[in-house]
Amino acid sequence: MPTILLVDNEPDILAAMRMALEWRGYRVLLSEDGSTALEKAGRNLPDLIVTDCSMPEMDGVELCRHLKLYPALMTIPVIMVSAAAQPHPQPALWNAFLLKPVNLDAFESTVELLLLSRPLRETLRPLCSDRAMSRWQPVSSELIS
Repeated sequence: MPTILLVDNEPDILAAMRMALEWRGYRVLLSEDGSTALEKAGRNLPDLIVTDCSMPEMDGVELCRHLKLYPALMTIPVIMVSAAAQPHPQPALWNAFLLKPVNLDAFESTVELLLLSRPLRETLRPLCSDRAMSRWQPVSSELIS
């Protein structure tokens, strides 16, 4: 059963997404901010992360940047959710973007698509010779800027 980490500072949105995903049989972890989400991702290695863009302290974009620093976390697919237009980071830090209010059918389809494509993406992903020796040691920021 795939594990999905939901990150949003609005409890009602977390509850709605959680209910939709648990109904489909997914294991769901919750976090209300980016720094807690990063910690939970490191401890649980979820199969997918769904994060809000705008959160206090560490927002969704910053969370995605931090995820890319760790080899153990950098291949986890991410869905960015926001009430505003999609931000344009360089390089792309997430795999899909959905506008709030999220259409649950589109949300569930996107989740399924990313979970199904994850093993293929990991096997086709080119190896980086500058990757850190430990999967928990951060990768140089030069690799993601």
